[in-house]
Amino acid sequence: MTAPAQPTAHDTFAALSVCFTADLAAIVGEEPPVGITATSFIDLVERAMHTFGAANRDHLQRAGEELDYAVGHLTEALTLTGSDQRDRLARARTHLRYAIETTR
Repeated sequence: MTAPAQPTAHDTFAALSVCFTADLAAIVGEEPPVGITATSFIDLVERAMHTFGAANRDHLQRAGEELDYAVGHLTEALTLTGSDQRDRLARARTHLRYAIETTR
């Protein structure tokens, strides 16, 4: 019996994209992109972050900070491998989820 294959960075970025692209696109007032790449997804997160950067309400500023953390983890994940990469992607997912929940 063989061990299950570990997900690749491409698979994990794709999963994050599927989970969060529609919400992030709504935040920036765009249609969700189709066939988004890892770097395009990071760009979308950054655009959403800048949307909240100028907000005067505390919870929206907090959402912007969470997106900023997510961008950092996603960017680092592009150059890492193995468990380090999975760790950064998991952290990014947590920050993305918190940012979107904060805006609701």
